[in-house]
Amino acid sequence: MARRRKLYEGKAKVLYEGPEPGTLIQYFKDDATAFNNAKKGVITGKGVLNNRISEYLMTRLAEVGIPTHFVRRLNMREQLIREVEIIPIEVVVRNIAAGSICKRLDLEEGKMLPRSIVEYYYKSDRLNDPLVAEEHITAFGWASAQDIDDMMSMSLRINDFLSGLLIGVGLRLVDFKLEFGRYYTEESVIVVLADEISPDNCRLWDSGTNEKLDKDRFRRDLGGEREAYQEVARRLGVLPEAGPMDLKGPKAIQ
Repeated sequence: MARRRKLYEGKAKVLYEGPEPGTLIQYFKDDATAFNNAKKGVITGKGVLNNRISEYLMTRLAEVGIPTHFVRRLNMREQLIREVEIIPIEVVVRNIAAGSICKRLDLEEGKMLPRSIVEYYYKSDRLNDPLVAEEHITAFGWASAQDIDDMMSMSLRINDFLSGLLIGVGLRLVDFKLEFGRYYTEESVIVVLADEISPDNCRLWDSGTNEKLDKDRFRRDLGGEREAYQEVARRLGVLPEAGPMDLKGPKAIQ
């Protein structure tokens, strides 16, 4: 049984051609990176957990009208997704001061922000994903003004929905990164949520203790990364019954 053609490999995922035109297969790896790939490691079972967590959250967002690239989960590590043209902008929504904004603006970690703040970063590993303004985005043609409006509107809706969902299971949504893509249909082009939503790109703190349950445990050498990801999956009710088995590499896809 031949493997499908690999189209792209990133830090945490691999994309393969899909079973039909307009689709891709997204494979979740256990690789962990931080500081623009300067720090590398492996969190055993992370790919299985992120696949389940992202499936659940993407599905819930679709139920409230957020268009996404997600179609369905195929197995422990793979999803079927719609092929989209990725907009080279990362959208970061911040509710609580953490990460780079603390250093940039001399804020105390854990401080509630006056309101949710949306930031844009240009997707470029070579440039270390610089912070940019709307003027940069439109001037250099990375996205149109309408694209920005769509991304901003969806990001705030996603923030509202996920904040409520997660606090219900004892998790504070500190901040998170989103990626969007253009999905082309015969009639129109729509901006949809792409990539993933998981502890890899969300800061999640226990609402009672502020214990970090996300990739910051890897970034800061806190240990317990696997257990933190498992805890998020457990609270969301999506931890596989057999546990996050360490599947060795991508399997052949039918």
